[in-house]
Amino acid sequence: MIELMLVKDMNAVADLWAPDGIAEFPFAAGSAPRILRGREEVRAYLAHYPELMDMKEVAALTVRPMEQTDTVVVEWAATGRTVATSQPYRLDYIVVLTVRDGLIALFRDYWSPLSAAAAAGNLAGLIDLLEKRAA
Repeated sequence: MIELMLVKDMNAVADLWAPDGIAEFPFAAGSAPRILRGREEVRAYLAHYPELMDMKEVAALTVRPMEQTDTVVVEWAATGRTVATSQPYRLDYIVVLTVRDGLIALFRDYWSPLSAAAAAGNLAGLIDLLEKRAA
């Protein structure tokens, strides 16, 4: 999946999902979805990613097997540049990944919305949105 993301083949990334596979983002904030149901929602979500973030490298990757043989915990860091600002970024991720019949059944991605917004040059907008929702 990471290799496909590096070459920006988002359709091929989405094809790794089971037709009924789930992508969850427990820490999502702002307008970011918390859950995507099915391969086609994942495909739509990923479609514009290369227009936002130009991922250049995976700087660290650790795969931790679990007792359940179909599940792993993956720690990784992506580096690249933000398309809108041309500024470099580094984002850290922890993913719990469950595979069924060779396809992703569950992808639970623990990323920081604050770090992502800062990398995208939109931290002030996210904070403003969160403050409005809290009021």
